Parts: sequence; structure tokens; C-alpha cells
Amino acid sequence: MNWKIIKKHIMTGISFMVPVVVGAGLCQALGVILGGPNVKDAVGSFAYIIYKVGNLGMSTMIIPVICAAISYSIADKPGIAPGLVVGLVSAEIKAGFLGGLVGAFLVGYVVNAMKKYIHLPDSMKGLMPILIIPFFASLICGVLMFTVLGTPIAYFMEAMTQFLANLSTGSKFVYGFVMSAGSAFDFGGPVNKTVSLYTTAMLADGINGPKACHMVACMIPPMGVLIAWGLAKIFRKPIYTNDEKENLKACFPMGVCMITECVIPLAMNDLWRVVLSSVLGGSIAGGLCMVWGVESPVAHGGWFVIPTFTNPLGFVAALVIGSVIMGVALFVLKRRLTPSQEAYGIDYTQADDGEVAEVNITF
Repeated sequence: MNWKIIKKHIMTGISFMVPVVVGAGLCQALGVILGGPNVKDAVGSFAYIIYKVGNLGMSTMIIPVICAAISYSIADKPGIAPGLVVGLVSAEIKAGFLGGLVGAFLVGYVVNAMKKYIHLPDSMKGLMPILIIPFFASLICGVLMFTVLGTPIAYFMEAMTQFLANLSTGSKFVYGFVMSAGSAFDFGGPVNKTVSLYTTAMLADGINGPKACHMVACMIPPMGVLIAWGLAKIFRKPIYTNDEKENLKACFPMGVCMITECVIPLAMNDLWRVVLSSVLGGSIAGGLCMVWGVESPVAHGGWFVIPTFTNPLGFVAALVIGSVIMGVALFVLKRRLTPSQEAYGIDYTQADDGEVAEVNITF
């Protein structure tokens, strides 16, 4: 399987996941706006209910949805049910987002193999999509995720968490730099989620600085890609395709609410440039937050909860600096598109020989 096929399946998963992230994330942010930073403790209030709706979506739905969507892309409808099950298993064993991706491809190919090699009499073929495939695919893939695949992924996530904990005894800037680099690396992916879990655990222990570093790095990518777009307009350097420009329109409101996943479609089209720019801006901003003593008493909420921070002006300054750094870096690194590439899309992954192949990339 080549990268284009893998990317097609992952992009399908992302297209299903992003609406869940947006809906749940906005509910969570609205709950914080109405109920304040301690809304999670106001059990039974209207603000708490709104917050809890969003929190449940963000904490329990994202991995099963993207896992089911990728397996659906590979194996069609029979992949949905076992994909949901394996996604829940991944969340349960702490394999996280990465485990969900691995499990999705496992489910997809197991289901395809079952459709190809299991032959039932005509009178029993109706059992395949409603009994045989859902049961055996869930059984096989779920057990494999619990016993074989998920364990090393979970250990990897735990090792990353321990690495971050060890950094806390050294330089403040380096500590914030590394935490925010991980947060800005994959736009809500496995590395970002690992940092999120670590900083949330620190928050529960009354240590609020790491969460501010994580939040600033999550809010920078949507702002950074917009700044790059603005620079492209000013200097008349086309760097985004028409489809990417449509995706950019959602980045500002989602960035305000600390929803960084909106950048994933842009990153999938031009991976290393977007990731490098994001890590550069986010890591510097995180280092500054730690040095300036910025602390966040809440785990989510975006711009709406900045007034609750320790040194909110320092956080805003770090956010602006990091966003500008990312935007300038992305503008400089991005290639100038021809009118044809701007209209129909490009695939940088095919440019190994120096030529940019034209393909139609939509989201």
C-alpha cells in the first residue's frame, strides 16, 4: 500500500472526526463561558450539562469515530461496527489516538479478508454483514488490540509521559518548549493527546503551568495558518489551493475555542512544512509561557478562559509571538502554486523528483 492510499483512508477518518470535535469542543467551551472555570464542579447546573455534553464527546467519541471511519473507508459498511468496538478498546487500554489508527487499519483488512475468503450458502449470505463479520471482526481485532498491538502503543504513551515528567526538574524554558512541541506536532493526534493527559494530571495535582503550555500550542496552529494566508495575500504568493482556502475559513472560530484539529487537512496535503512551522511557533510560545509564569486553572476553553490565567497578558503575548513565528515560517517554506495547482490541488508527496504532481485533494 502506498502513502496516497493510506492518506485517503486517514482523511476519510478525519472528515468524520472533525465535526465531532467541533460540536463537542464548542459545547465544552460554551459550558466554561456560562459556568466559569470551575463549571465541572457545578454538578446539575445548566452550564455543567452543556460542558458535560462536550466533555463526553471529546473524551469518549473521538477515537471510536475515527477508527470506525477509517475501517469504513477500507472495508465499506461492514467495517463500521468492529471499528467502533476497537476504537473503544484503544481508549480503554490507554493506547489513545495512535492505537485507534492502528486498530482501524487492522479492522479494515480483517473485514476485507473475511469478505474475500468466507463463502456461505446463498441462504445464509444475509448473515455476513449483520452477524458473521461484526462478531468475528470485533472478536479478533478486539482481542489483538488488548493483547498484542495495544500494549506496546500504551507503553510508548506512558514512556512519553514519563519523559515529560523528568524534564520538569530542569530548565523551565526547555520544559515548556518540549511540552508545547509535542502539543503542536500532530494537531490533536497521539503525541498531542499524550501531552494533554500529562498536563491534565498535573492540573489535578495543583500544578497549572504545564496546561498553559499545552493550551497555547493547541491555539497557535489555526492562527498560524491564517497569518500565512494573510502574508500570501499581501505579498501575492499563492500558497493554498482553493479547497484549502475553504478549510481555512473555519480555523479562526475553531482556534478561538482551542480546537486544533482543523489544521489536519492542511497538514495532510503538505506535511513537513506545516508540522515544522507549527512546532517552531508552538514550542517557543510554550517555553515563554513557562518562563513568564503563566498558569491555567482549567483544561479547556480557548480564548474565553484566558482571564482566569495567572499572567494572562503573558499568555496573550506568547500566543501572538508563536502564531506570528508559525505564520512567517509557513509562508516562507510553502511553495508558490501555479494557477492550475491553486485551482485543482497538489500532492507534495509525489514531488521527490522536484516536480509537483497535480491531483484533486478535497476535504
